[in-house]
Amino acid sequence: MPVTDAPAKAQALYDARRSRVPIAPFTDDDPSLGMADGYAVQQELVKLLVADGDRIIGYKVGLTSEPMQKMIGVDSPDYGPVLASTVYRDGDTVPLDRFIQPKIEAEIVFVLGERLQGPGVTVTDARRAVAGAVAGMEIVDSRIADWRIKLADTVADLASNGAMATSSRIVPLTDLDTRLIGMTLTRNGELIDTGAGAAALGDPVAVVAWLANVLGENGIALEPGHLIMTGALHAAVPMTPGDVFRAEFDRLGPVTVRVSAGTEEAS
Repeated sequence: MPVTDAPAKAQALYDARRSRVPIAPFTDDDPSLGMADGYAVQQELVKLLVADGDRIIGYKVGLTSEPMQKMIGVDSPDYGPVLASTVYRDGDTVPLDRFIQPKIEAEIVFVLGERLQGPGVTVTDARRAVAGAVAGMEIVDSRIADWRIKLADTVADLASNGAMATSSRIVPLTDLDTRLIGMTLTRNGELIDTGAGAAALGDPVAVVAWLANVLGENGIALEPGHLIMTGALHAAVPMTPGDVFRAEFDRLGPVTVRVSAGTEEAS
């Protein structure tokens, strides 16, 4: 059974998001907490954030690469909602004082064209439902101190989602093998990592099918216009003020994020 004190844990995460003061991992007190417990807390946290006027505009899927799954000790991805208040556009400046301990990851992001609801969604179904792909970056952040996360901790904390940035050009999937989309990530003009679409569950479109089926178990559908972040194609990179990150994707083009110390400097 999921944790009974999910609302209290959600409140602790909610307060940490507002104060930007991290909290101890929930798994410190109770190492038996698992994925179901994490989602019970996540559900309560989302209620608090939506009550504040935020809204869900898509989902992020994490732990889609084998190295990340091994690191956390799981054999399947996790997910969390993407909130409207956390979306940046290509070229925007991201103020670090909105976060606690942010890192950046380059990802392929899909824009949904048709409603998609599991169970039974295949990769072919998912591909048909996707309007196109955009170049994306996710800013991962943890409200858990020092990133000392186990599975229940990260799932509860919206799958460690902080923010996202996307390019504006939507590229249809026609004649596009998403497994083979190559990516280069530069910081201040210097190459720091590379990746390819196949790092995400073998095919980023398979991530959409997985998500639709898992959400479908709870009666939730992916809706037209939803953004689906399909998982990092490389190891997350810490951000410091003054950094300019540029992820360039084969066929999808580039997306750029500038990093400032604070909101006043960014405005």
